[in-house]
Amino acid sequence: MNVSNNLKRRLLRNGLLMAAKVIGWVAISYALTVRTDIFIKHPVLANVAYGINTFLTGSILISIARFMFISLYRQRNQRNNRVRGNYVLGINQIGAILNVGFGILGLMLAFGIDPKEFLTSITIVAMAIALLFKDYITNMISGLIIMFSDQFTIGDNVRIGEHKGKIVDITLANIMVKNEDDDVVLIPNNTAFTANIINQSLQNSRKLSMDFELPLAHSYNQDKLASSLQGVIDRYASDIVVGSFQFRVVGVEKDSVHYKLQFFTTKKDSAIRKKIRNDLYQRVIAYDAEQAAQTKG
Repeated sequence: MNVSNNLKRRLLRNGLLMAAKVIGWVAISYALTVRTDIFIKHPVLANVAYGINTFLTGSILISIARFMFISLYRQRNQRNNRVRGNYVLGINQIGAILNVGFGILGLMLAFGIDPKEFLTSITIVAMAIALLFKDYITNMISGLIIMFSDQFTIGDNVRIGEHKGKIVDITLANIMVKNEDDDVVLIPNNTAFTANIINQSLQNSRKLSMDFELPLAHSYNQDKLASSLQGVIDRYASDIVVGSFQFRVVGVEKDSVHYKLQFFTTKKDSAIRKKIRNDLYQRVIAYDAEQAAQTKG
């Protein structure tokens, strides 16, 4: 209900803002066309009117284009359930950037500055600024590419490098991932763009995988360890798909053995999944302590 009310308020606010821009544009355009005598007598007022009119013209066109692109995208993809929030984010971000551009253009006209002469005079300065903010600019470009990607979207459970969690937002600067501890991790777009990304939501999102290591001295009886972990799985029989539990050795090092276990839960309940994961890790710790006690004994 709250989401629906927020959406209605947002649509109403956007509609009122669009109506205000159209009314303002019509009023200024009418004044510039009909009441030219006023602007001839007051050139400063004319510059301000031209600047505002330029900004409103660009902003209205951007809003119309944004609405058309998003509507066409949703109509084309909704039947296949392929609507992804990234595309809408990308369109909104491009619209915001263009609005800023028209805002700067409008300010220049309002202050009587010729945009062509201004751009020509600051070419060298602009190149220096571009070099100075090169990393930030490439980060923004990576963000736009990610937004228009169909590989993942807001709400997907992903693993980006060493970080794992649910995508809660994508900006021009970073991807916001909420991990299992409810901490929001900010991953720069450049990092995400070059890192290996595993989208678990494109696979079976009910799969739960766990990795852990045990000392080599405590890893000789793998059947006993598997049986100990199976006891935890049995306690959650109603929450775990029957027969989905798998346990194996994935690596052996000089002093330790690397294990991996995975299974499928019957629901996408994050609270239950977190509890099962915690109990399994507690069982591993207890098993390690038991083996250490036996070794000492």
